[in-house]
Amino acid sequence: MMSNTSLIASDIEAYLKVHENKDMLRVLTCGSVDDGKSTLIGRLLFDSKMIFEDQMAAIEKDSKRFNTTDEAFDLALLVDGLQSEREQGITIDVAYRYFSTEQRKFIIADTPGHEQYTRNMATGASTCDLAIILIDARHGVQVQTRRHSFICSKLGIKHVVIAINKMDAVDYDQNVYQKIKQEYREFATDLAFEDVRFVPISALKGDNVVNESEAMSWYPGSTLLKLLNTVSVEKDRNSAFRFQVQYVNRPNLDFRGFCGTIASGDIRVGDTVVTLPSGKESKVKSIVTFDGELQKASAGMAITFTLADEVDVSRGDMLVRPHEQPNSSAHFSADVVWMTEESLCLDREYVIKVGSKSVYGYVDAINYKVDVNTLQQQEASQLALNEIGNCHFAVTEPVQFDAYNDNRSTGAFIVIDRLTNVTVGAGMIGNVLDGEKVKAHQYSEFEVEMNALVRKHFPHWDAKKIV
Repeated sequence: MMSNTSLIASDIEAYLKVHENKDMLRVLTCGSVDDGKSTLIGRLLFDSKMIFEDQMAAIEKDSKRFNTTDEAFDLALLVDGLQSEREQGITIDVAYRYFSTEQRKFIIADTPGHEQYTRNMATGASTCDLAIILIDARHGVQVQTRRHSFICSKLGIKHVVIAINKMDAVDYDQNVYQKIKQEYREFATDLAFEDVRFVPISALKGDNVVNESEAMSWYPGSTLLKLLNTVSVEKDRNSAFRFQVQYVNRPNLDFRGFCGTIASGDIRVGDTVVTLPSGKESKVKSIVTFDGELQKASAGMAITFTLADEVDVSRGDMLVRPHEQPNSSAHFSADVVWMTEESLCLDREYVIKVGSKSVYGYVDAINYKVDVNTLQQQEASQLALNEIGNCHFAVTEPVQFDAYNDNRSTGAFIVIDRLTNVTVGAGMIGNVLDGEKVKAHQYSEFEVEMNALVRKHFPHWDAKKIV
């Protein structure tokens, strides 16, 4: 294990304290089918000495059983745990693995490359700081490579490592590496990446993953792990305080707390906050956690607030600082990744869930959809499975949000089918829209209830407006 073993032996508490304070990096692996994503993660775990002996024995046994690598040790099985994944030698669902080095801790998400499971890839990418986009050196840039790159860009990932894999299959040819590198650079010119690195690797053989490759001495750069250890993502994180209430805790007459996870920024006891949408001000009376009260809390911490004043706060409300208030609107534009076989339709009512707040809404207009091969914008009247487009949304009441590029936590939302309760789309909010510039459709309480009632008894009427 790539940790300070001498400190573990001499002072385990000191080691745990050092480990606790390490920086955390969330990493995504993506790319086309069979580019070696699962094998790469297996190689990182294996060469970092993060695999226990019983795991090794089980993988050796399963490698022979499923025979996906001619009975050789199959590192991909460390990640692909589903029976169907092991039988077919593919990744279907997102798998999360944890490992650490002396520099930082990692949570790495292995996502599927098949177009059928693009929605799973988008789910995995939504929380990551960095993406490793794999490219098979034998095939170069594929359609899924472009689609996954575009989704990573839209989901706000600023740092990417382009890992050109299976260099052993092309005899470690430098010209192949340079050609693919140039091809990807030309494609990614208009993507919103701030930091793009390239590294030639062989996940199967271990070249340039953790250890430097003797077969590619022509490559002057760092290994993949060194790049992961040194990339800086702190400046990407928003500092404005955002807290979305998930639950109101009222165990007795003497306590009323507001539970949730801090989306961004930090807060101290005594700080003034505004509750939205009511706009009422109060001061933080206490910050309560399972381990006791704190004087300060920061992004990522699950806490319970109590306020100095009796303010009406419900699930879905947001607490912010008075001088750092977010947008509040019932009309906004957003990029949408559509995730279901049934197309997104204009004027069909969906549940729009922004953070912990759910409202009814519909797509007022589809501005365009994007061709992932050329990144060209095309006219569209609907979005099909795995298509990505820019849409106008109208919802029944104002919601509080930031632009996704400013704050990924408060600028994201999901689209839920009202009839099946299935998540059908994921959205990234762009701009607030002037309600006068979009089609004026005012929801009444009667209309909302009537639409729900009719669709319950006449589901074949589906997306049509009833009243």
